Amino acid sequence: MIAEIITIGDEILIGQVVDTNSAWLGEQLNLHGVEIVKITSISDKHKQIIDALLSAESHADLVLITGGLGPTKDDITKKVLCDYFECGMVMNEDVLRHVIDMLSRRNVVINELNKEQALVPEACTVLHNPNGTAPGMWFEKNDTIFVSMPGVPFEMKEITLNEILPRLQQTERTKSIYHQTVLTYGVPESMLAEKIEAWEKILPDFIKLAYLPNQLMVRLRLSAYGDDETFLKAEVDKQIEKLKTVIPEDIFGFNGSSLSKVTGDLLIKYGKTLSIAESCTGGKIAHFFTSNAGSSAYFRGSIVAYANEVKENQLGVEPEALEKHGAVSKEVAIEMALGVKNALGTDYAISTTGIAGPDGGTDEKPVGTVWIAVAGQQKVYAKRYNFAHNRERNILRSTQAAINFLRKVILKENTHEN
Repeated sequence: MIAEIITIGDEILIGQVVDTNSAWLGEQLNLHGVEIVKITSISDKHKQIIDALLSAESHADLVLITGGLGPTKDDITKKVLCDYFECGMVMNEDVLRHVIDMLSRRNVVINELNKEQALVPEACTVLHNPNGTAPGMWFEKNDTIFVSMPGVPFEMKEITLNEILPRLQQTERTKSIYHQTVLTYGVPESMLAEKIEAWEKILPDFIKLAYLPNQLMVRLRLSAYGDDETFLKAEVDKQIEKLKTVIPEDIFGFNGSSLSKVTGDLLIKYGKTLSIAESCTGGKIAHFFTSNAGSSAYFRGSIVAYANEVKENQLGVEPEALEKHGAVSKEVAIEMALGVKNALGTDYAISTTGIAGPDGGTDEKPVGTVWIAVAGQQKVYAKRYNFAHNRERNILRSTQAAINFLRKVILKENTHEN
């Protein structure tokens, strides 16, 4: 089943409201075998809505419309739908009772505008909206299904889950789609593509691979399309097992997980604790870990040692090390990691010290130079990283690099894996 999403509202076009509805709808429908091929945003104008509906009908089996169903005069979607489906408006008694009951419970004085919410196009099947006064509306024309819903996210979601998806499954026009996403870190997209080229070339035709890079990772999404979901799942899982043998060090997790969650789970698994000493990352590593529920099982605390005096007084960094090597150095990173590890009595510790920018760089240590150390159970590991000139990106990349460094050390020390 091919689908298009149409969002109606000037507020979306001028940036007052971010269209989160389309992203959520795309995810939900794809999980149910519906392929989204287009998302269109249009203004609250009669011609734009009609043109969008005509265009969608020419190529889509399903058209999902959100917005423009409020009680005020600027919401014209219902009137345009009446024109498009060549029908009049009728009062739906069930919707009217729902509107009166909902507003009465809120102690709202009901006026004619509220009652008009129960007016619906004669050609539609009404979809109950328990969270609002505007109902959803289901139309069918020339083998295309049109569904109009309120733009309010929690109303739209309720109608989708309880009305639209069950009805779509009954049409038997949807196919099975199975997704798995492999999470990788530390390898740029182009290099990753080279490393897995041979594996990618022999993927079955019904499995499609998508590269989804961002600042935090490169995600590899495998999507299988067919009629038998059990078969699709087995085939995708088999291909992922093959991929693990190709890039074992680059894969850190799957689907909606995060590097900090995966690493935290390793600490829990092996019964280890963590402390952090941060300079250039300014507490972001600690924030990433503590954003995960259950982090209190392993995370003991952190020291943001931005100034050299704090490095000396709180972490025990030797003044001679700072004077001889500078704050951004292997020696200082190691002393910071050992200092916080000893101060907080943990099994592992991370430290970061670097030049986030945009100023402060030198020829020897340009902006983006970061030293990261991980104090493990047997030794201290340290590594120099060279990032870019953008301060925000440098902090984020340093944070992810530090967490991934810790993850690899934990595996090395506890499972003898690199």
